[in-house]
Amino acid sequence: MASYDNLLADVPTDLWIGGQWRKASDNQRFDVIDPATERTVASVASATVDDAIAALDAAEAAFPAWAAKKPRERAEILRKAFELIMRDAERLAKLITVENGKALPDSRGEVAYAAEFFRWNAEEAVRNLGQMSVAPSSGARILVQHKPAGIAVLVTPWNFPAAMATRKIGPALAAGCPVVLKPASDTPLTMLALMPILEEAGVPAGVVNVIPSRSSGKVVGAMLHDPRVRVVSFTGSTEVGRVLLREAADNIVKPAMELGGNAPFLVFEDADIDAAIDGAMIAKMRNMGEACTAANRFYVHEKVHDVFAQKLTDKMNSLKIGNGLDDGVNLGPLVNKEGRDKVIELVEDAVSKGAKVLTGGKTPDGAGFFYPATVITNVPDNAKMLNEEIFGPVASIQTFKSEDEAIKRANDTEYGLVAYLYTKDIGRGMRVSEKLDFGMIGLNRGLVSDPAAPFGGMKQSGLGREGGHEGMMEFLETQYVSVSW
Repeated sequence: MASYDNLLADVPTDLWIGGQWRKASDNQRFDVIDPATERTVASVASATVDDAIAALDAAEAAFPAWAAKKPRERAEILRKAFELIMRDAERLAKLITVENGKALPDSRGEVAYAAEFFRWNAEEAVRNLGQMSVAPSSGARILVQHKPAGIAVLVTPWNFPAAMATRKIGPALAAGCPVVLKPASDTPLTMLALMPILEEAGVPAGVVNVIPSRSSGKVVGAMLHDPRVRVVSFTGSTEVGRVLLREAADNIVKPAMELGGNAPFLVFEDADIDAAIDGAMIAKMRNMGEACTAANRFYVHEKVHDVFAQKLTDKMNSLKIGNGLDDGVNLGPLVNKEGRDKVIELVEDAVSKGAKVLTGGKTPDGAGFFYPATVITNVPDNAKMLNEEIFGPVASIQTFKSEDEAIKRANDTEYGLVAYLYTKDIGRGMRVSEKLDFGMIGLNRGLVSDPAAPFGGMKQSGLGREGGHEGMMEFLETQYVSVSW
């Protein structure tokens, strides 16, 4: 317990505005809970609308100098931030586990992933390329350049408290934009702990501001109605995304939205089953299944269903559940009681409609928001878990007979974030990939997230892209100059 407390002793818990730690203007605070123990581990300042406006003031003051920096200067700061995060990787990983619940190996992976967004965008900062051409009819020169859009409001979720923020901060800073970040109330500590690291890396005061708040709607809404805000980048549920889009419409704030998912995982009869199982464990169990990219609906060809289901059950049974800080644990608790209760509801609904539980399905006794790794077969089409994000360690399996049937059922959702498929036939793999209405495809891979790739979805799963070159473009405005000489 001593190391646990020592870990938290140095974590800031106030608002980070203009390069300074501040109390909330009304002195209100809220508790952060360790989901493994249900213990209160910190009390964090809860920002008000006045605090949000103060953060915008700080960002506005910092914007001209930051935008005017040479791209290489911004790049070197981002590269330094990458190095410092990796230096402090173990401390940050343990902090993620304490406030989010995920097992320590998973948290270590997140820290490395989060840091990579600074390294990648350090390289992107110097590649804000324009173009020049001759207008065919007038002969005038067409000069195109990309300018920093302005202040960006970033709203991040609890499931990846480091990576979902750095995926936004990195490209924004590379583009020359200052940011105001509102982290999720369940997991604010990781981002607060990152601020001294960014300061050490050379990020000027006011360029990055962090304002945790229990009054999220009021605080974010006030910022979106401030004319100085030009970009809003949000990761979270489609329901909340729709609300923010309506708010952003009043001032025509540029939106970047990474929203919900309902990922299918297709296993064809010619698939390498062992490889598919390994991919399924990553696609389903990363962060206990609490990810928008998590495989939600497993469609397995009827010829290989039984062997796939048995091997997946064996793998799920091998997972050790417990406090993510303990050695050997690879399945921690869900983030809160509401999240666990939702998983319980979805499983009970499926079972009541005829689904069969191969393993798991029962909440363990004791403290903590734990739910076991669960495999369910014979899931009926009217089960709620086929149409809603499970956001937990539950794999629901159905069978299919033909390629066309698999494609049709995979596409039968309002979401379009990511899909996975396994087949040894690369022709089939590419053919099916092109017919799937999803922004990302994992072809014989259970992991698609990569800082160098454009992350994002179709349909109700969002607008815009994060990562790759496209990520920085979300924080830039295109300007065209017509000139003759």
